[in-house]
Amino acid sequence: MRKEMKDRHSWKMGFTTGSCAAGAAKAACFLLKGLNQGTQVDIPLPQGERLQLSIHRWEMEKDIARVGIIKDAGDDPDVTHGLEVVAQVRVLSEKGEILIRGGQGIGVVTKKGLQIPPGESAINPVPRSMIQAAVREVFPQEEVLVVIEVPDGEELASKTLNPRLGIRGGLSILGTTGIVRPMSEEAFKNSILPELDQAVAYGHKAIVLTPGNYGFRAATAELKVPEEAIIQMANFVGFLLEEAAYRKIEKVLLFGHIGKLIKVAGGIFHTHTHVADARMEILVAHAALNGIDRNFLQTIAEYPTVEGAAEEIRTKGWGNLLFKLAERASCRAQEHVHGEVQVGTAFTLLNGEIIAWDDQAKEICKEFWHWPQIEKEFR
Repeated sequence: MRKEMKDRHSWKMGFTTGSCAAGAAKAACFLLKGLNQGTQVDIPLPQGERLQLSIHRWEMEKDIARVGIIKDAGDDPDVTHGLEVVAQVRVLSEKGEILIRGGQGIGVVTKKGLQIPPGESAINPVPRSMIQAAVREVFPQEEVLVVIEVPDGEELASKTLNPRLGIRGGLSILGTTGIVRPMSEEAFKNSILPELDQAVAYGHKAIVLTPGNYGFRAATAELKVPEEAIIQMANFVGFLLEEAAYRKIEKVLLFGHIGKLIKVAGGIFHTHTHVADARMEILVAHAALNGIDRNFLQTIAEYPTVEGAAEEIRTKGWGNLLFKLAERASCRAQEHVHGEVQVGTAFTLLNGEIIAWDDQAKEICKEFWHWPQIEKEFR
């Protein structure tokens, strides 16, 4: 018997470090203008909503304002929960750009293959856009310098993936929506099943399973998949495949970032890094099986991310390997549900570009949605 599902709205949502940085920056701008916004600050979010945050502390020193906001991850277990994110803001001139820098506790990127180039502070693109949008609500045209700090960031960074990714000296400022939705296993399973049921209720015989927001956006934009047919599965590939089979869904497209879905090609169906992180090992093993020489194997093994390694593989003319891995992921997924569901797989980069797929993925898209005009010119 299945347990009765807990109301998804009873799980407390939180907010990202990106939201903290944007809120702290905007509150500091108010201080610089001599405006009293109280103990709350309101910021715009990437998808059009707004978020109100509590200000933890603020101070002024000559022409510099500093504001701190405490990260609240809600019911999602997160090492950054309870950390203070600080924005130090100064107006440089009456007209110009918003300059964003990382200060104490913010890591610096040292390897290629990430969203931020080497030498830059590890403040990801969406948080940067959020900071800019928040600051512009107070200073519409001024040149403003924003320095983001996490006082305890360097110490805590050792508990994250940053050292492995080549991000040195602190944490990253992250987030794609500004909101942290509970992703603990029980919370996620209780919250996601109604979305799967909704897809069935709409009459969808085929669905897209994607890890998160990047895949969701690419599936709607590139493949023209209706939103109710897209399920954000986070790390629970096996669970969602099983539940899809239980509901008699006929076809599933695994669609999303190669760094996550490549794990399925290795038979990994719970893709959280703390459970199984064999991304590069899977890539290198299959590269070796396809005859790539040892020197190049060593080169791709040293990349901090699978995306960076995949780009290098494509550049060197070995793109066909990625297509074989997509096909392998589909085979392993179908085996996982004993052939009860037909599965296709398509890999993307973080920017949504589709870089590899198997024939089943293309067929599923053509039958139910749309397949973009792309060719395997890099095979």
